[in-house]
Order: sequence, then structure tokens, then C-alpha cells
Amino acid sequence: MTPLTERPAWRALAALAARPQPHLRELLHEPGRGDYARLAAAGIELDFTRQRIDHRIYDALLALAREAGVEAQRDAMFAGEPINATEGRAVLHVALRGGAEPQPPWGNSLAAEIEVELSRACTFAEAVREGRVRGFSGEPIRHVVSLGIGGSDLGPRMVCEALAAHASDALALHFVSNPDPAQLYAVLRRADPAATLFLVSSKTFTTHDTLINAASARQWLLGSGCPPQQVAAQFAAITANAECAIASGYLPQQVFRFWDWVGGRYSVWSAIGLPVMIAAGPRQFRALLDGARAMDAHFRGAPLARNLPVALALCGIWNRNFLGAPTQLIAPYAVPLARLPAYLQQQDMESSGKRVDTGGNVVDYGTGPIVWGGLGLDGQHAYFQLLHQGMHLVPADLIGTRRCEVPLPQARQHHQLVLANLLAQASALSCGRTHEETLAALLASGLPPDEAARLAPHRTFPGNVPVSLLWLDTLDAASLGALIALYEHKVFVQAAIWDIHAYDQWGVELGKTIAAEMQACLTRREAPGGLDPSAKATLAALID
Repeated sequence: MTPLTERPAWRALAALAARPQPHLRELLHEPGRGDYARLAAAGIELDFTRQRIDHRIYDALLALAREAGVEAQRDAMFAGEPINATEGRAVLHVALRGGAEPQPPWGNSLAAEIEVELSRACTFAEAVREGRVRGFSGEPIRHVVSLGIGGSDLGPRMVCEALAAHASDALALHFVSNPDPAQLYAVLRRADPAATLFLVSSKTFTTHDTLINAASARQWLLGSGCPPQQVAAQFAAITANAECAIASGYLPQQVFRFWDWVGGRYSVWSAIGLPVMIAAGPRQFRALLDGARAMDAHFRGAPLARNLPVALALCGIWNRNFLGAPTQLIAPYAVPLARLPAYLQQQDMESSGKRVDTGGNVVDYGTGPIVWGGLGLDGQHAYFQLLHQGMHLVPADLIGTRRCEVPLPQARQHHQLVLANLLAQASALSCGRTHEETLAALLASGLPPDEAARLAPHRTFPGNVPVSLLWLDTLDAASLGALIALYEHKVFVQAAIWDIHAYDQWGVELGKTIAAEMQACLTRREAPGGLDPSAKATLAALID
């Protein structure tokens, strides 16, 4: 296979990037720009008119996607081929969305198996919501504590917060992701042992961080008067290793399964989403799946030039590889989406943070960006200063909702203020303010010419920051599902172009292995061996 940087489309893009580029102030006036740079599907609109891309660059990026075989790779994923080649697994989180497709590419047998597990989880969630699942004293469950880490925590936690408007008033949902005892203690001190259900989420059911929290939760119940024979009733397991969970004492009817071809960061669509089913209800969870499935259908069927995930990915490729931007900001302008940047950070960086191509060769081009962010309006009063006047180029995805359905008398005015800020930041980042405009404004304010000239450089904004606007009609379960799936497929397209494996995460494993060795040293209070000198010295001091 021809190396990526030697392909004709890559060379064409490099030549375009080497030429003097117009500022976004000029690019925004490109004839027909809105025709190719505004796309909509599944309740989401992508506006990339503020990206530093013109029609020639976009055509060259599309050619790059075709040369990389994005469409064939996409079809292979949906067909269940083992595209996770380093682990020999299919990548079928898309199958978890379900639906009534008569002949799904992954087969009717698997579709039926998925629906059985989804129905089991939904039935259990409804029983919890209706008070039919009870604690050891006979009280209905009022506290649900989700124990998980990584994708087993970030996905359900993000979705639960995004759909908090649908949460049951009878239940308090808590998340514990860290083995630091302070986090678990902070939750348990507010919970009632006789009315608390623990959800233990671990793909392998060997995740030490999660299992130590589950063990402490068990001891807490026993120490609070729960009879030993009743402890298991206040636990449920969510895992791809059901046999291990049952062997560990979990009740078979409260063990919910997913599959080894589901990566943790793509697992919220499975029984890992049980916290969502309990908090927002099974109907909302199914609506989440419906929205994701609508985006899947768009991704599979739309031509590349009109395909939202493809367009979003191509903007990322241009910014990362040809504009030299190593980071990507995600800034929602909707408080329920506050955890979306952290969720997308794992999804993208764990998938795209690879240094070798699919053939095992070290690449000579940038791959995954550093993904970060937070609520846009909060960021405006913090880190946006660097975006506007710092020395780093930071492309931004700004996410907003056209409508707000919060039942407050002044909600419309609140929402208008949020939208005004979103649009203002998009304009300020992309267009900036020239020295001449700044100087004229200062003089018009009545400042003496010398003072105006002194201050003008400090109040000048270069602009030209690439910005994509993502609009949801409204924030509901379906639009949220479509938004998550949009970013999933964006990551897929970028990995296909970069020729990297997006669905393994071997970089996670090394730290786990070394941590297990160090924990064993601390537990046995033995002098460590086989570690680097600095680690040995630190561990020896901790043992002493």
C-alpha cells in the first residue's frame, strides 16, 4: 500500500496548505460556501463555514477519503468483519442500536441476541424505578450506585446528566469511578444501606479499580446489618464475562451481558447503559438508540460530500495534519452536556492516540489530537483568552441547541443569552478584530491618539481560528444519541485515513501491568524488583 504521505491527494493538500491562505474574514464570503459547508441529518446540523477550508481544499480532502477506502472500511465494520485486527475482533457497537431492519449486515441471530439482553436490562430497570427491587429490610431501592471506570463510567454518567430532565424523583443515582476511598465514602455516607443497589460494570470483570470498590461496598452492607445471604440481591453486574460474575456470587438474573467486540468507550449502547435506563427510563434509552441508528443510516447511505461524520473528520484531518493544530476543543453551550467533552476525550484519544499504522510502521504524520474542553460559557471566562490571543491554534467545536424546553418563566431570555454568546464567540474566533479596527474603535471612544496607539496591540485579535458549529434542534434522547454516533463515526473516518487501528488500546495496558506489580510490592511490604530506579526508591520509601 502506498504510504499516506505519498498519496496524490495528500500531496495535493500539502501543496494547497503551502500556498498563502485567505483569512476566514475573506473565506466566509466565498460564493456557494453554505452549499457544501452546511450539512444536516438525524436532527443535527453541522456548519463548518468557519473552518479554514475552501471548495478546492474540501474536494482534495474528499479525494483523500476515497483514496483511503473510507467507504469500504465503513462497510466492513457494519458487516462485522474483524477490523480490530490486533485483537481479532469485530467492531459492532453499531449493532447494539437495534431496530427493525429486516436483514441487518451483522445478521438476524445477533440482532435477536442483542434485543434479548436489552429487554432484560430494561425490565430490571423498570422494576427498580417502580420500587419492586428492594433492599434487605424490605424497603424499595432509593439509591443506585454505579461502580465502573473509563467507558463504563464516562458514557452512562454523561448520558444520565444530559437526560436529567427525565430522571425519576424517587431515585438518587451516584457514580464512583475511582479507587480512591474518598470518592466511595462521599457517596456511601449519603446513602441508606437498606435501600441501595450497586451496579458493577466491568467488561472483563477483572478491573481492579472497580472490583475493590465493589468489595468495599459489600463490606459496607454487611457492616450495616445486611444478612450475608441477602447481599447479592443488592448488586447487579454488567460484563462481557458473565461466567466470572456468577462465579463471584452475583445472581444470574442480575448479571447483564455485553460482548467482547464492544470497546468500553463504545459500550453505553449496551447493558452498560443500565444506569441510564434506571435514571431516565427504558423508553428514553430506546430513543437514545433510535437517534444513534438514524446517524448510522446517514453515515452508511449519504455520499461522502454530504456526510456529516466524514465532513467533521475531514475538518479534523486538515487542522491536525496541514494546519499543525495538535488540540481540539469541544465546547457545549448547553449545561446538560457538561460531561460530553470528557466522554469524547476518551473516545477520540484512546482510539486515535496511535503511533504506528496498521502494518506496524511508525507514522511520519500526526494522528489523534489532544481533545479537551468544557461548557462554552464557563470557558469564556477562563481559557478562551488563550484561544483569542495566545500562541496556540486551537480549533473548536461549539455545540448549541436551537430550542430550549426548560419550564422556567424566563427560560427564553436565558436561552437567547446563551445563543448570543455562542454566536459571538464563533464570530470573534474566526474573524477576530484587526489593528486598524481596534485603533478606530479606541479613537471613537475619545482616547487621545497616543493612548489609543499604545492600547491597540493589546486589544487586537488575530482571529482565523477554525470553528465548527453543531446545532441540535433540541436536546432530547434522540438528538443526543445522534450526536454521540456522529463523533463515533468521525473517529472511525479519521482512523481510516490515518491507517491506524482505532479499536484497541494497548497503551492503557502497560500502566495497569506495572501498577499490579507495585501494588503487590506494597501489599507484601517487600523490596521491589524489576522496576526503574526511581520507582524502586519511591516504593521502598512507602514500604518503610
